[in-house]
Amino acid sequence: MARSSTRPASEPPRPAPRLYVLAPAADAAGIAAQAEALRQAAAEADIAAVLLRPASGVAALKPLLDACQAIGAAGLVDGEAALVATLGADGAHVDAVPALKAAVAALRPDGIVGAGGLRSKHDAMTAAESGADYVMFGEPDAEGRRPPFEATLERTEWWAQLFEPPCVGYARTLEEVEALVAGGADFVAVDTLIFEAPVAGARALAARLVLPAEAS
Repeated sequence: MARSSTRPASEPPRPAPRLYVLAPAADAAGIAAQAEALRQAAAEADIAAVLLRPASGVAALKPLLDACQAIGAAGLVDGEAALVATLGADGAHVDAVPALKAAVAALRPDGIVGAGGLRSKHDAMTAAESGADYVMFGEPDAEGRRPPFEATLERTEWWAQLFEPPCVGYARTLEEVEALVAGGADFVAVDTLIFEAPVAGARALAARLVLPAEAS
């Protein structure tokens, strides 16, 4: 992925956004269920990446990482760059610029490093300048709280117009997915939209991951 900070003045049409699935923290049985849900969903929609949360220990994540590899999605460890090599994951997703810089130093040149928990536009720009492969806006915290969607959409539109590194926008509803696609998100992050009904949810998402010009 390109890491220059500003978007070129002239560029080819962007591809349709892809899905970035946020897997909830779960016990071993829950992770096994998530792995099966991913396999079902991937038959209906294009899943680019999955966020793995190591709440139940490293070994419990293996079925989910195996599912990522089976469907061709990047498996990214949430906040634990040190576990990437242990798990054989594709990279890490971290909050805060100091953690990002440490992850970049540890995982380059082969690993993916993404940045979330970005409280301001300045934080997002600093993350890109520090080597983030992507920035994520609007994702919920550990308690499920998230910024107002209007703020997420505004941040996504701002980023898409000015900067080259990909941006991920979090959506909780199908209507929010449509708004982020129109707003220029490169990836749309979802959780319950996949895990509550993998096949039907993925089909509904695939129908909305279409650029406005293509939909007409």
